[in-house]
Amino acid sequence: MIATIDNPSNVMEWALFEMVRQPKILKRAVDEIDRVVGRDRLVQESDLSQLNYTRACARETFRLHPVATFNLPHVSLSDVTISGYFIPKGSYVLLSRAGLGRNPRVWDEPLRFKPERHLNPDSAQPVQLLEPDLRFVSFSTGRRGCPGFELGTEMTVMLLARLIQGFNWSLPPVTPTVDKSSLDYEDISNSEPLILQVEPRLAAHVYPYKP
Repeated sequence: MIATIDNPSNVMEWALFEMVRQPKILKRAVDEIDRVVGRDRLVQESDLSQLNYTRACARETFRLHPVATFNLPHVSLSDVTISGYFIPKGSYVLLSRAGLGRNPRVWDEPLRFKPERHLNPDSAQPVQLLEPDLRFVSFSTGRRGCPGFELGTEMTVMLLARLIQGFNWSLPPVTPTVDKSSLDYEDISNSEPLILQVEPRLAAHVYPYKP
């Protein structure tokens, strides 16, 4: 359920939060969707592999804004040394999602939302939301990784792409500006709900539901 509900919804809120703060990122994602899909139909599953920048936005959100601070605890079944750290048998081991994704030894400008860091112009493969090298955690990894990561990936990219394609997003004029210049990113969740102004950007016949 985390893969198909909590993770995608967390990405939606934080991705829109970051993209509204940086309109150039939002415009680049919108332009990509307009180029690949157009404005006469909604994004379909077959389009997702071509929406590389949108996928990079989702991946960057997973890195910077994990759905939980830690993974579920594990217990060491024997004495073991990993990367020079001795872990005695019976120890509880907690993996910090925030610590991995914001590690300055791994990520350049770790507290900055930069989707382009995940783009590889030399690769024909679409950007993957799963991180096998454990530089951050999206849907977990390893032998006991989340079995729903493929479904969660498709749902996450589809939701984000359709929200970006279908609506213009901006801050309401009567709402205090989203000023996070002092944000230290120690918290995983927004302290207050994200309030945005939404306007349709497609022709009325494109939307499947009529008011």
